[in-house]
Amino acid sequence: MSFDLPVLPRGWTYASLDTCCQKNSITYGVVQPGAALDDGKPLIRVNNFRDRHLDLSDVMFIAPEIESKYGRTRLCGGEVLLTVVGSVGQVVVVPKQLAGFNVARAVAVIHPLPHVAPDWIAICLRSPLSQHLLGSRANTTVQTTINLKDVRALPIPLPPEAERQAIAEFVGALDDRITLLRETNATLEAIAQALFKSWFVDFDPVRAKMEGRAPEGMDEATAALFPDGLEESALGLVPKGWRVGTLGDIAQTVRKQLQPTELHAELHYVGLEHIPRQSLSLVRWGTADGLESAKAAFSDGNILFGKLRPYFHKVVVAPFDGVCSTDVLVCQGSTAANYGIAVMHLFSTTLIEYADRLSNGAKMPRVNWKDLAAYPVAIPPESVAADYTQAIAPMLYRMKANVHEAQTLATLRDTLLPRLISGQLRLPEAEVAN
Repeated sequence: MSFDLPVLPRGWTYASLDTCCQKNSITYGVVQPGAALDDGKPLIRVNNFRDRHLDLSDVMFIAPEIESKYGRTRLCGGEVLLTVVGSVGQVVVVPKQLAGFNVARAVAVIHPLPHVAPDWIAICLRSPLSQHLLGSRANTTVQTTINLKDVRALPIPLPPEAERQAIAEFVGALDDRITLLRETNATLEAIAQALFKSWFVDFDPVRAKMEGRAPEGMDEATAALFPDGLEESALGLVPKGWRVGTLGDIAQTVRKQLQPTELHAELHYVGLEHIPRQSLSLVRWGTADGLESAKAAFSDGNILFGKLRPYFHKVVVAPFDGVCSTDVLVCQGSTAANYGIAVMHLFSTTLIEYADRLSNGAKMPRVNWKDLAAYPVAIPPESVAADYTQAIAPMLYRMKANVHEAQTLATLRDTLLPRLISGQLRLPEAEVAN
C-alpha cells in the first residue's frame, strides 16, 4: 500500500506500524462476549474511550471461560489501544493498573517494540495524517470499520530516538496539564455535589440542630437559615417550613432558536456527541459553520441537558454563549437564587433515573421538559437556595476557567503535533511557542 507522505528531515525515516511492533501483535479482542454479568472479567469497549483516556464508570464484565479464549489481547499495561469499529480512530495507552482487563472486537491492541515507546505510537496514531489515512480506508457500508491490514500498514515517522523521546515528553507534558485541569474540575464538581446532598437530600444541618449540635461546615448566619426539625410531607421527611414542589418551580427552559442563516464559524456549537457523561464540564465543542437546520441558542451559565437517551447522563454547565442540538434542553434557574439547586437537581442521578423512566421511543428514547418539570422536589426558602448558589459559584467559575484553559492547551497541542512528528517544527521552536 502506497501513501503520499510529507518529506522528513535528514536522519528521520518512515516505518510501517507492524514493523514498530512485536511480531503478530496487532489484533482485536473478544468477538462474542456473551451476556453482560454483574461480576467477571472486565472488558474495555469503544464507549469507554474518553478524550485520550479510559472511563471505567461503565465497564462490561464477561464470563471467565469466554475471556480465557482471548489471552492474546489480555492487557498487561503499556499497550496502545485503537478503536476500529464505530467511533474509529480513538487512541489510548493502557495504564499498568488495568493489567488483566481485556478488550472487545471493536478495539485493536498494539504491542510496540521496546525501543519504540507506546507514547510515540499513540502520538503518531492521533496525528492528522494517521487519522486521515484511517478515515480514507474505513468501510462504512454497515458500521464504520477499519481493517487491521490497513492499521498494520500505517506509516509511522521515526526521528532519532533522543528526539523522539523529547517530542513525546513535550506532548505528554501538555496532556498532563490538561488532565490536571479536568481532574480539578471533577474534584470541584464532587464538592458541590456533596454539599448539595448534605443540605437538600440528607438535611444534615437540620439533623444537627435536632441533636443540639452546631451544623458543620457553615457559619452561624447560614446555620440560622435552617430549621431545627423535620416534618412529614408527600416526599417523606423534609425540613419544617420547606414546601413540596416540582423541578418546574426552581428551573425553567430557555426557548430560543437560531435559523441556519444566523449560524457562522465564530459561533460555538455543542452537540450531544460533545457532552461527556456524568460530568458538568465540557471538554470539546465545534462550530456552527455549515449547520443546515435551526439550533437551540444558549448563554454562558445555562444548563444543557441531553434529552435523547437520558440514561447517558449528559448534563453540563455552558462555559460560553452558543447553539446546541435540539436534542439538548437549555435550562436555567427560575430565579438567580435557585440557580445552584437547579444545576444540581438536573445533574442528580435520581433525576436522570426519573427521566429515563419517562422517556419515550423504543430506539431513540427522549424525555420532554413537561415531564421533567413535574419531578417532585423539596423546595427550601429562597434564602437557603441563595446561600447554596453563592457557595458553589466560585467552584463553577473555576471550572469554567479550567475548561477554557484546557481547550487552549489542547488546541496548542493539536496545532503543534503534526508539525513536530513530521519534522517541520523542531522541538526548541515548539518550546518557545509554548
